[in-house]
Amino acid sequence: MIRARRTGVTVVAVLALMGAAPVAAQARQSGGPRPPAAAADRHGGLPPGWSLTGEGAGRQLVWRSETPVPMGDARVEFYAGDRLLGRPVPGGDGRTFRLGLDRPGPGRAGTPALTAPDDLRGLQVRASGRRLDAPAAAAPHAPGSRLSAGATPPASLPANGVDPGRPGPYRTLTGEYTLNSVRLPGFPAPVEMRAVVVAPRGATGRRPLALFLHGRHATCYKPHADEVTGDWPCPAGTRPIPSYRGYLQDQRLLASQGYVTVSISANGVNGQDFAAEDGGAQARSSLVRLHLARWAGWAAHPATAPGAVRKAPPADLSRVLLVGHSRGGEGVNRAAMDSLYPPPADQDALHGPARWNIRGTVLIGPTVFGQNPVADVPSTTILPGCDGDVSDLQGEVYVDGTRGVSRGAALHSAVYVTGADHNFFNTEWTPGKAEAPAEDDFYDDPDHRDPVCSPGSRTRLTADQQHRAGATYIAAAARLFVAGDDRVRPLLDGSGFRAPSADPARVLTHAVGAARTGGFLPDGPVTVTGGKLCSAVDPRPSVACLGSGATGVSPHFAQWETPRETGRRAVALRWSTAGSATRIRPSAPVPLAGAKDLALRVFVPPNTTGTRLEVAVTDASGRRAVLGTAGVDGLPGSERTASYWAREVRVPLTAAARAGLDLRRVAALELTPRSRSGRAWLMDAWGWRPGTPAVRAATLPRVDIGRLTVKEGDSGGRAYRVPVRVSGHGSGQVRLYVLDPLTGAGKDRLVTVRPGGHDIDVPVRVTGNTRFGYDVSHDVLVKAVHGSVVGAHRGGVTVENDDPRPTVTVTPLAARVTEGQPLKWRVNLSAAADVDIFALFAVRPVTGGPELSTKDVDATWLRENTGESPDPERPLSSIENLTLGVSVPAGRRSAEVTVPTVKDSVEERPESVRFQLTDDSGRPREGGPELTGTVLDAS
Repeated sequence: MIRARRTGVTVVAVLALMGAAPVAAQARQSGGPRPPAAAADRHGGLPPGWSLTGEGAGRQLVWRSETPVPMGDARVEFYAGDRLLGRPVPGGDGRTFRLGLDRPGPGRAGTPALTAPDDLRGLQVRASGRRLDAPAAAAPHAPGSRLSAGATPPASLPANGVDPGRPGPYRTLTGEYTLNSVRLPGFPAPVEMRAVVVAPRGATGRRPLALFLHGRHATCYKPHADEVTGDWPCPAGTRPIPSYRGYLQDQRLLASQGYVTVSISANGVNGQDFAAEDGGAQARSSLVRLHLARWAGWAAHPATAPGAVRKAPPADLSRVLLVGHSRGGEGVNRAAMDSLYPPPADQDALHGPARWNIRGTVLIGPTVFGQNPVADVPSTTILPGCDGDVSDLQGEVYVDGTRGVSRGAALHSAVYVTGADHNFFNTEWTPGKAEAPAEDDFYDDPDHRDPVCSPGSRTRLTADQQHRAGATYIAAAARLFVAGDDRVRPLLDGSGFRAPSADPARVLTHAVGAARTGGFLPDGPVTVTGGKLCSAVDPRPSVACLGSGATGVSPHFAQWETPRETGRRAVALRWSTAGSATRIRPSAPVPLAGAKDLALRVFVPPNTTGTRLEVAVTDASGRRAVLGTAGVDGLPGSERTASYWAREVRVPLTAAARAGLDLRRVAALELTPRSRSGRAWLMDAWGWRPGTPAVRAATLPRVDIGRLTVKEGDSGGRAYRVPVRVSGHGSGQVRLYVLDPLTGAGKDRLVTVRPGGHDIDVPVRVTGNTRFGYDVSHDVLVKAVHGSVVGAHRGGVTVENDDPRPTVTVTPLAARVTEGQPLKWRVNLSAAADVDIFALFAVRPVTGGPELSTKDVDATWLRENTGESPDPERPLSSIENLTLGVSVPAGRRSAEVTVPTVKDSVEERPESVRFQLTDDSGRPREGGPELTGTVLDAS
């Protein structure tokens, strides 16, 4: 069986055998990169823009965008349906992405093996959940939503008593330092040690230190040209993009308030992190801590410091705030973790105990690939409502993912900035302000203007407005976490106050931790009646929290690296009339004694207003009290935004106390809609009281998963084990996912871990043979559940094929036929293989005599498989990149190839056709096997 196809990008193999039809557009954001305009094969084949090239170790799945894909913080990933295939390596043109299929390598390690044509059905390119390879289709509105031409901003909140966005009493001074580059584990090229320092002029005594780390952005640019690259080191004729200078406004505000600030450069990480399984999180942590180690040394020996540091007041390393943007956010989270719980020595560039104390982190539009927040370090996560890069706002996990993991005393706050994009928090990523070419990451499509995020809409912020809001809330976190000023807490903890310095930005917050007690958590053992206990991450619509009809996505439900997660849930409410109650009963009573209010995190569909929920509680003795009614409005949202985000609402517990309820043992929470039909989702509910308690980090065990690469062998079997290191102290629980190497599906179990123990034991049995196959990765994932911390969250055992690929020969079956009969050949292998073997033959001009033309083959076959018409008549070799692909099934040694011909009434000489086997690059292999045939006139 054969198929022929024309593609304008590269040769496409085995098109009929792949069966990968274009999938419906599911983009969360339109107007971004587009695939090349080409019709997909209606009878199978790869969607537009996709191709397969090469063979053996050079076999690759390739996608090429019609327009450049900016180098950003979200990881580009290839999927087949809901199955992660791997993370491709970007090409130098910014448009081409290649995923090696036969050998795990950069971006490929730890992904399922591809062994059959069905493995490539439903191909997709995603970044933070949004599709890059298909134009956006207007999603249906969620029930009750009113998406209009102009979205309405949230109402303005009352002003807080203290505004941290106001400059302090100090003038500032600015300088830079450059140190010798450093080597980081796993990175071949040295990484720069460069930074800009902004400090208070004339401040006395040791001053707290704030360190900034930028995210993943293009690394180099050509002056006076619109060209950027992701190379490192920068090629001749280009300059490094100074992303580290993009936070000077934030630094000056903090410096005026008495902080020493330093923003460090990470181009050397950005240019190499495609090869890191964790996306570079550990490398960024090492870079941050290497700078902190230098500052600790300079504090002890001031004369050794660079001039920019000597001019600043001495830094107090016991009071450190880390600020990270995008992948820099994940990097500073890992730096906070590594400072408390040291990583394995072979993964880190820094050894010895930390000589600093991190009081808190600020994470701006962060990635969280490992979903491993540090529960005992306070954090503020800024979520840009119009983020076009990390568009699923996965940074919400830095809040939600801390619940129940450790002591719960640290405040973890989410700050949702309506109308903010990803880039404008950094002036070097902002058009009109940047030294290098820059852009608005929320791509604006003139044919699909977004009512929330397109420039000029009522809810979209300008670059200056956005950056001012960001600086204000960074300063708020510094003042609360480092200076201990509880007066700014209401700006961060969901209390519903605003900082006037951030106006006109509409900023909303919610939080967990701090002085909250108890907790109705759908993640744990809980019974729900009248509503649905739904799964945050599950492809099955019947149990998924949002389902397919949602307009946009939810940051609370950002997907991890498994199609399904256990224990990650919410409570979904849906009603058609008021008065239908939903009751949530945990397995054990919840203590709310000492709390002032019950704080609930609830969201409703975007653009909806007027949802009202009556809140009641019942104690263990059956006494019930109605606490009050809470109103919840939706955020401005569209199909391109992540606007299903929880608002924090509070109801006083005074009614429960008056009714004599035992608040030490609250057995049930009841929510009753008092508005007409609608939907709502409850994330959690807590007892709340004012105050910010002191935070003391627990001593926890740390889990790091490694990767072992082994050869298959020629015979017999051998057992291997996934390398796991557990360090630290005490014991804790983690959830382990063991992924199927063929399907990518995961089986999970809860595991108790102890330092030095072997509680996580994943054996892998490898049976050797002499048949060719593809490399196979047996992968595991791990996530902290309680009393633990996770560093390297992904690893496994990769089994490398060590047998040669079978050679290909050709046997003619019907190579000289009369017109109207099919040409046939048999493609033979020198040996059977464990996997399907694909062979690709490219059309070549015949060496003598007339050539078979477009009117000599079946017209329907030609049109369906090449997109070409028989008219005008032309030789088959003139059809660009015409190929024949054949698949020899696993265990077989041959397969047939057929070209259908047609009978006509034209008297003509014998005509020939010629196809030749291609090499790894898709070009005909000189001297390689050929499919040659001749068609004789029937008259």
